[in-house]
Amino acid sequence: MSRSIVRQSKFRHVFGQTVKAEQGYDDIRVSKVTWDSSFCAVNPKFLAVIIESSGGGAFLVLPLSKTGRVDKNYPLVIGHSGPVLDIDWCPHDDNILASCSEDCTAMVWQIPDHALTRPLSDPVVVLEGHSKRVGIVSWHPTARNILLTAGSDNLIIIWNVGTGEPLISMDDHPDLIYSVSWNRNGSLFCTTCKDRRLRVCDPRKREVVAERLAPHEGIRPMRAIFTRDGNIFTTGFTRMSQRELGLWDPTNFEEPIALLELDTSNGVLLPYYDADANMVYLCGKGDSSVRYFEITEEPPYVHYLNTFSSKEPQRGMGFMPKRGVDVSKCEIARLYKLLDKKCEPITMTVPRKSDLFQDDLYPDTAGPEPAMEPEEWLDGRDEDPILVSMRQGYVPPKSRELKVVKKNVLDSRPTTRRSMSTLDTNSLPLLERLLEEIQNLKATVLSQEKRICDLENKLSQYTNGTA
Repeated sequence: MSRSIVRQSKFRHVFGQTVKAEQGYDDIRVSKVTWDSSFCAVNPKFLAVIIESSGGGAFLVLPLSKTGRVDKNYPLVIGHSGPVLDIDWCPHDDNILASCSEDCTAMVWQIPDHALTRPLSDPVVVLEGHSKRVGIVSWHPTARNILLTAGSDNLIIIWNVGTGEPLISMDDHPDLIYSVSWNRNGSLFCTTCKDRRLRVCDPRKREVVAERLAPHEGIRPMRAIFTRDGNIFTTGFTRMSQRELGLWDPTNFEEPIALLELDTSNGVLLPYYDADANMVYLCGKGDSSVRYFEITEEPPYVHYLNTFSSKEPQRGMGFMPKRGVDVSKCEIARLYKLLDKKCEPITMTVPRKSDLFQDDLYPDTAGPEPAMEPEEWLDGRDEDPILVSMRQGYVPPKSRELKVVKKNVLDSRPTTRRSMSTLDTNSLPLLERLLEEIQNLKATVLSQEKRICDLENKLSQYTNGTA
């Protein structure tokens, strides 16, 4: 007599739940631009949402604690001259955000710890190198200040944000790039493209090291992400327009590890990956559900866990890094679902009876410290993320200023100086008075800057509840 054996997994009973209405974010005009981006980015400090705006591109940045109705006059980030297409928080600094736009530029912003009091229009650095709209921004997972951008000019550029200079440029894609994903240590990235190819690229060698034609036979857009084991998880469409997911070994692209048909729908499936739990959350644009799967080493390798369903379809989704979840409630993931006019957080929880810290649910996770400098990565060094314990929860550090040191092109030019003997001797007292006035103004400005810094620190303490 045979007995069915139920697969053992601590994530088998994960369930999703929408937070109470007052804990959501209301009156947000989510962008209507036709681009398959998530339109939302979140970290342990802030929620950022691309919104509709006239006269260029803008996005909204809210402290996570600022729930409820958002004032229609709330200050925005308004530096782009065209619609914003993608945003991404820096994994090594919770106050640094990258954005890209139809205006052919990418920008990096420093967000103050307290809520914005006036519109932010001055980025820390503007990255100009693409000839067409820039649709993807993605930070390097372990190296400081390394940012990847991909544009409709089929070009991938990797920048050192600390100097504002392009380090690497790759033109191996003959058509529009749909998605880019770094592997765990940032030595490789994978891309999907309109030419229906899945590619694995080594940016420092500036070459494609592996590729697969049509991992999904349909012509609709694909998505691909690296898993912690170095495999690649993909979503796409069959020839009959059914949505499909796949798991691939990039060292052997001949046959998939797993291939699974899901349903018939038009929305592109956006995958969000939790490396600690080895789980993938699939969110389709226009869907009203979130499916989640566990990836294991036993067949069938990709195990369906459950589906979270709600009434309204989603316009986009944000995924909280693991260090931002609430360990006291056994929360293993938090998604931020964008609707037409609001954003709803969804908590994913493993039911446990004990109130103690659950070691098996929370292995050490990637922390905010970079593992290496940009020069070390460029010279060929690879490092896994620096891990932090979740036992005491995670407290975000205070804002650190991002300093951009640009090379001065004028340094190489010979300077021409006028001899003092050519100056009119009558003008010397005037020059002395001007110099003295300049010095006095500089001293005044320095004292005011110090005062502003002190006031901002006090304001930050009050908003964080530490005062």
